[in-house]
Amino acid sequence: MSNDVTTTGDLLVSLSPDALDKVLRLRADEDDPETLGLRLEVSGLTAMGTDYTYDMYFEVISDVEDDAIVTDVGGLSVIVATRDAAKVQGAVLDVPSNPMQGGLTLRNPNKPNPFSGGGGGGGTDGTLELTGELAEQIQQLLDQRINPAIAGHGGMASLVAVEGDTAYVRLGGGCQGCGMATVTVSQGIEAAITSALPEITRVIDVTDHASGANPYYEASAK
Repeated sequence: MSNDVTTTGDLLVSLSPDALDKVLRLRADEDDPETLGLRLEVSGLTAMGTDYTYDMYFEVISDVEDDAIVTDVGGLSVIVATRDAAKVQGAVLDVPSNPMQGGLTLRNPNKPNPFSGGGGGGGTDGTLELTGELAEQIQQLLDQRINPAIAGHGGMASLVAVEGDTAYVRLGGGCQGCGMATVTVSQGIEAAITSALPEITRVIDVTDHASGANPYYEASAK
């Protein structure tokens, strides 16, 4: 094991008894099972960008050469790259609750923010330089970071109003009437706005997804 590998008793990821039993039984079918640990890595994001995707495989512990954290869970070495540690901290590897479903599932309390990086504009590190009044900064964030991210699903978001610490947004295009709209707002748009602008603590979707009308805007226009 290289000097970059850290062995620690502090658990990043735990296993339920059923999951541990299943993994140990699978490992027992491998050659030299006692030399193998379970590698868990974050491989990317789901299509909507609201959850991580993962790869899991057995790896010879003595061959681990990259920057990694190794913990012992019930006699099983669990290997996690340091770059993934914060993304899986506190996760539990378990068997699916549906007995008809095979494999394993990772119950992870950590969620990615699909709008937190990579958008157009801003500095060389991908951060945005927001200027002007609070409403203008929110609109810049929508235009430069959020809308490019949801455009692939035919969606868009626009700012309706700002009242105190609350921003009201309206979804359009493919996001209007979409069953995933609540997830897009709560786990994506709200997280992006409140992270970039601490003055905003709530983001409310005021779109009437059934009719396409915007009740908040109409009421305000009286």
